[in-house]
Amino acid sequence: MNDDIAAADDPDDLSALAARIDRSNELLQRMLAEVAKTPSTHAIFVDAGYLYAAAGRLVAGTEDRRAFELDAEGLIDALIDRARTIFADSRLLRVYWYDGARRRIHTAEQQSIAELPDVKVRLGNLNANNQQKGVDSLIRSDLESLARHRAISDAALIGGDEDLVSAVEAAQGYGARVHLWGIEAPEGRNQAEPLLWEVDSQRTFDLDFFKPYVARRTTTSYETSAVARPSREDVRFVGAQIAAKWLAARGRESLAELLPGHPYLPGPVDQELLVESEGLLQYSLRGQADLRRALRDGFWEHLQGQY
Repeated sequence: MNDDIAAADDPDDLSALAARIDRSNELLQRMLAEVAKTPSTHAIFVDAGYLYAAAGRLVAGTEDRRAFELDAEGLIDALIDRARTIFADSRLLRVYWYDGARRRIHTAEQQSIAELPDVKVRLGNLNANNQQKGVDSLIRSDLESLARHRAISDAALIGGDEDLVSAVEAAQGYGARVHLWGIEAPEGRNQAEPLLWEVDSQRTFDLDFFKPYVARRTTTSYETSAVARPSREDVRFVGAQIAAKWLAARGRESLAELLPGHPYLPGPVDQELLVESEGLLQYSLRGQADLRRALRDGFWEHLQGQY
């Protein structure tokens, strides 16, 4: 017994113990320093059924998708740009776009969205009444998985269904913060109260935000003309032309403000670029993901060359 006490008081043993403690503290400090340097990450989760219905009613006065056109690419870029402002010290993981399709086969519009950079399309099913089935469970699965693996610290959720409460709870259970983004309702609410209660923050986008991206279907001269589909190089050149005009009108100060957002353009700038390019080309770029990217590439290349 006395020998054990004496051994515990041995100066060499105490020195070794102190060295191990110092080493453990050093490793802990290094780990904390690495964690501090790791950027926060956010993702955007879009229930397309809610978005089409709410934005369509707000801007076009109808929830019928066939009655209006949604510039999904422009809207997604605008959402990414807004998220960059809200989560200023965070990087985007990706945008998750949840929609329904018969037998889970992409429509042409869904395929064009799936081809966009930083976008992942996830499909539920459509029943005989064109109602989405399985979308809420997909959102829950992704939110829970990403939060559990610490892939995201913040989730921006665009939706309104009460069934999404379980998805919010699952993500929060692993430490992620969930921010509910909604669409202004002309009358009453278009998001379930239990969902509003459960999230960490709420934000509503108004008519001015969505107006550039939603329009009733109309026939324009260039949509019905016999003009051949332009090449990517033709569209890239038009993008550069518009960039030169944009720079001449706004000056280098506006350019300096725009450059940090590369490769994304603010929503209003992107919409102006689309409308002006369609007028020059006499050809609609709606739903033409590859040509839209070529347009933006030409726009950015000219601006970066002038900086």
